Amino acid sequence: MYQPAIDLDAITAIDMHVHIEVDEHGHTSLPEPLVAAVSTYFRTDGPRPAVGAVAQYYRERDMAAVVFTVDARTQLKHRPLSSTDIARAAAEHADVLIPFGSVDPRTGEAALELAARLIEQEGVRGFKFHPTVQGFDPSHDEYAPLWGLIERAGVPAIFHTGQTGIGAGTPGGYGLRLGLSNPMLLDPVAADFPDLQIVMAHPSVPWQDEALSVATHKHNTWIDLSGWSPKYFPAELVRYANSVLKRRVLFGTDYPLLTPDRWLRDVAATDLKPDVLPGILKDNAARLLGFAR
Repeated sequence: MYQPAIDLDAITAIDMHVHIEVDEHGHTSLPEPLVAAVSTYFRTDGPRPAVGAVAQYYRERDMAAVVFTVDARTQLKHRPLSSTDIARAAAEHADVLIPFGSVDPRTGEAALELAARLIEQEGVRGFKFHPTVQGFDPSHDEYAPLWGLIERAGVPAIFHTGQTGIGAGTPGGYGLRLGLSNPMLLDPVAADFPDLQIVMAHPSVPWQDEALSVATHKHNTWIDLSGWSPKYFPAELVRYANSVLKRRVLFGTDYPLLTPDRWLRDVAATDLKPDVLPGILKDNAARLLGFAR
């Protein structure tokens, strides 16, 4: 069972958004047409490292990383990577890795059972959801039991928000609906589950103002800065990160699609304040994850 062994004094950052895209047997998290589409969208066709290689990559950079997959078996008709296997592999690298689980909300009772097992038996420290790729509206009442279970466990949930490169350029966007990742759909979740810590992943373009509104109003919501080079961050996002949201904005990359090396290089070109960056890079995540001293 995973038990964190993160030495906060030994790391410079916690990357809140790292995808495990392939398992030790070469099975990918997405069907091949979507793997190709993502590579084209992000203009990258680099390696898709498994858990052990991800751990070594972050260890070399004195960083920790939250790692996960996305279970979209219903929508994509593709066998997901095993969150159990990811958690167990992360346990072997507990000095740098923090495993989050993923379940397919559309599987109903099975999702509840798997989520409970991942928490109780594997020690996952949170969950990742992608409403567009998983094909569900998080505000619908049918998913309330899942949010309640995660809230009672006291672990956070990351939700993809905004545009996605998955399916981009394929016929009909592979049938994936962008509107399911409008952050306003998380507002009722945050209202109904006030102790559930919700991370709205990415600059939420084209709904950045909506995400900022939710985060300003609901203090159990956070924003991670993954998926975009910092030099493309919307000006309003930077302004809020420098001020009213500075304690609830989180460093994230979307590795392996965007590397922490590039993120850190490009952040120097932004107006993010130097005195705010330590919180964004590490301290806010440490507090969210329960690691803060």
